[in-house]
Amino acid sequence: MLINKIFFNEDQEEPDLSDVKIVFLGVSESRNSHDNNNSALAPDEIRRQLYSLYCWKKDVKIYDLGNLILGESVEDTYAVLTDVIAYFLDSKIIPFILGGSNDLVFPCYKAYEQLEQIVNFVSIDASFDLGNENEPIKSNSYLSKIILQQPNYLLNYANIGYQTYKNSPNSVEMMDKLFFETFRVGMIRQDLDEAESVIRSAHTLAIDISAIRCSDAPANPHGSANGFYGEEICRIAYFAGMNDNLSSIGLYEYDPTLDYHNQTSQLIAHIIWYFVEGFINRQNDLSFKNRNNYIKHSVSVSGAAKDLVFYQSKKTGRWWMIVPIYNTKKEIEQKHYLPCAKSDFDKACADQVPERWWKAFQRFNK
Repeated sequence: MLINKIFFNEDQEEPDLSDVKIVFLGVSESRNSHDNNNSALAPDEIRRQLYSLYCWKKDVKIYDLGNLILGESVEDTYAVLTDVIAYFLDSKIIPFILGGSNDLVFPCYKAYEQLEQIVNFVSIDASFDLGNENEPIKSNSYLSKIILQQPNYLLNYANIGYQTYKNSPNSVEMMDKLFFETFRVGMIRQDLDEAESVIRSAHTLAIDISAIRCSDAPANPHGSANGFYGEEICRIAYFAGMNDNLSSIGLYEYDPTLDYHNQTSQLIAHIIWYFVEGFINRQNDLSFKNRNNYIKHSVSVSGAAKDLVFYQSKKTGRWWMIVPIYNTKKEIEQKHYLPCAKSDFDKACADQVPERWWKAFQRFNK
């Protein structure tokens, strides 16, 4: 069973993390939650379901660190969590945060800032959680705090699964002005491969249980009749595990007191299981030094100064497109390999500039 594949820190001694690839860390912090204080009870309930599952593929060393000791204030918890995540990032170990409320994304971002690492942040969430920068941080209003951090290490933010009626028109407009990527739940459900290409660019991923429809995950006070099905969110978790770039992940906003027959905790356990399954099946096809491993396609598009260049991996069939970054001071051009879907290549072949390429170009060349 999966419990037999995981090492535990039962004696609270300094753990032996040699060869460890993934660590689980419960964070029972919900003092800045938006009407979901019981999310603090989530980590141990998730474990009860997770450790009943079987693991039958090749070994990957996982360590469960237990639950973080909370600080006297929420800010103290943030500070400790930032240091802990930064340690694991620097050690090339993936921390999987079992929250807790969604504002824990903020210290996760701060960990990348502490290491001065550029970060692509992807959230699976029905709402943008943008909020007002002048108000205290809450689980539904943390994103503006990240955007306004200086110096800022946020390269891109992408939301997968937002529901228009749960976001103000001003929030949607703000996302467009910042050239961030947003994908309505209906759009992604039509073709989950679109989600794969977005998730493949993520360094950190946050999953809010509210993105899953209530019929599949009832244990969230802000849930909706619409959202992802359980099978879809598990497939998205598998994509995340397969992402060679992903270095941290968190799952938030589960309230065990609302869980009917442990339905939500079971689904969360499945989400984690599929993430580990994806990690086991990583393909390591991010190195473009050996161009013989890729098929290059150059596509002429009307109005574009140069051909759009795409690369397809011979190993996995996955796609990337080149986004030029111009340094006007040094008069040089750099190349950014942006993960994409075959549909982006098809749009270029139909004489259309893919929206993801255009938004990335705008962000990189402000």
